Amino acid sequence: MQIDAIQRTLMFVVCITALAVSNAHAQKQTQEPVLRVVKRPDIAPAALPGPPHPLDPALKLAFNALGRMQNNVHDYTATLVKRERIDGRLGREEHMFVKIRNRKPNGTPLSIYMNFTYPEDVAGREVIWVENRNSNKLVAHDTGLLTGAIRVNLDPDGFMAMRGNKYPIYDAGLENLGVKLIEKAQRDREVGMCEVRFVKSVVDGRNCTMIEVKHPEKKEPYDFHIAKVHIDNELRIPIRYAAYSWPRRPGGNPVLEEEYTYKNVKLNVKLSDEDFNPDNPGYKFP
Repeated sequence: MQIDAIQRTLMFVVCITALAVSNAHAQKQTQEPVLRVVKRPDIAPAALPGPPHPLDPALKLAFNALGRMQNNVHDYTATLVKRERIDGRLGREEHMFVKIRNRKPNGTPLSIYMNFTYPEDVAGREVIWVENRNSNKLVAHDTGLLTGAIRVNLDPDGFMAMRGNKYPIYDAGLENLGVKLIEKAQRDREVGMCEVRFVKSVVDGRNCTMIEVKHPEKKEPYDFHIAKVHIDNELRIPIRYAAYSWPRRPGGNPVLEEEYTYKNVKLNVKLSDEDFNPDNPGYKFP
């Protein structure tokens, strides 16, 4: 093991120890952590309010996709490929196998399992989060000689859980992606005009319809210059999203801010509580 790898491992252990002390103190102050949950919009309205807008066809398609997920998709597995810019720096691409069970009105909680497969230094990391379980903390273990032998419970909004991540774990998943797309489109529809186009595309060998939304002018409240959403034509759900900020110089290229692609999506595979149990013998939690 190289010296810098040892230093990173020791730093992780120190941070975990400090976090455990901090969590113990915080538990004396409050019983449950504050958790931000994405709001679920209503299913597609019969008619969108106000005058026609270029975003109307995209919004209707997004509402239909979200309605399908809420009504017909109970759970799924996929390979999530993500890349995010954090604090101005574009991170490396990360791959993870995910199991996700959607929140349902019958009391089924949003449940997420992640197993990192790439890059090599994080391969084998596992994370589980179940809504309203374990005091809303995620359960994780890292890789390595020392960190691989430690199981930790982390506040999903805390420093350790958010390290290297733009969003907390409970924002993951196709349904949450659909919700956020609708929120952004409704906001943009209210504040002004934008350019919208529909293009045929292929994502991981699957035929899709790509919706591109462009804000030519940089102004509030726009948080992206160009957003591209790829809707799987067969599954009728979004499987890729990428957002770009404005060029840094006149005539320059848009700057990638974030991208998420769900590959090999398998719907309704009948996941159970055991799939979100860190003591599952098929997992490697210590």
